[in-house]
Amino acid sequence: MTRILLFNKPYNVLSQFTDPARRATLRDYINLREFKVAGRLDLDSEGLMVLTNSGTMAHKITHPARKMSKNYWVQVEGELSNTAVEQLARGVNLKDGPTQPAKCKAMMPPVIWPRRPPIRHRKTIPTSWLSLTITEGRNRQVRRMCAAVGFPVLRLIRYRVGSWTLDGLAPGEWQIINLPDWPG
Repeated sequence: MTRILLFNKPYNVLSQFTDPARRATLRDYINLREFKVAGRLDLDSEGLMVLTNSGTMAHKITHPARKMSKNYWVQVEGELSNTAVEQLARGVNLKDGPTQPAKCKAMMPPVIWPRRPPIRHRKTIPTSWLSLTITEGRNRQVRRMCAAVGFPVLRLIRYRVGSWTLDGLAPGEWQIINLPDWPG
């Protein structure tokens, strides 16, 4: 039976099970050896991680040819402009080449948990939130895309992978979904 584990990765936790430097890892939250990571999140990013007991399912989730969409809630420094949103939606040029078009829209601040430690606040510089959906998975792609249009990322939360979301999961919590009819 194919099993999926949805995990809300807290800030400052590595998306792997071991670390020689003894930083916080998935092992601090999940002690089920059958599950393997299907897509990483950076140490300084939060949100949904998908783990699975199926190599075939992991491939389906992570392979670029499959184009499984991922949605991020992004808090950026500055007052987000329509021009920046349009640029992100069209795709931007990064050092490793142009990105695919993305779904991007400004959003109200989501009702979410406080980050530990909190983001930096500057009295004279506002912050904005956007919802960004991509189908690629390049290293630090969302951060680099936002920086390319002039809006440094302060907080990055992956909300959705495919049809799975963070809904109902507090930071550090996880749930298992059994997929008995999945042919993988």
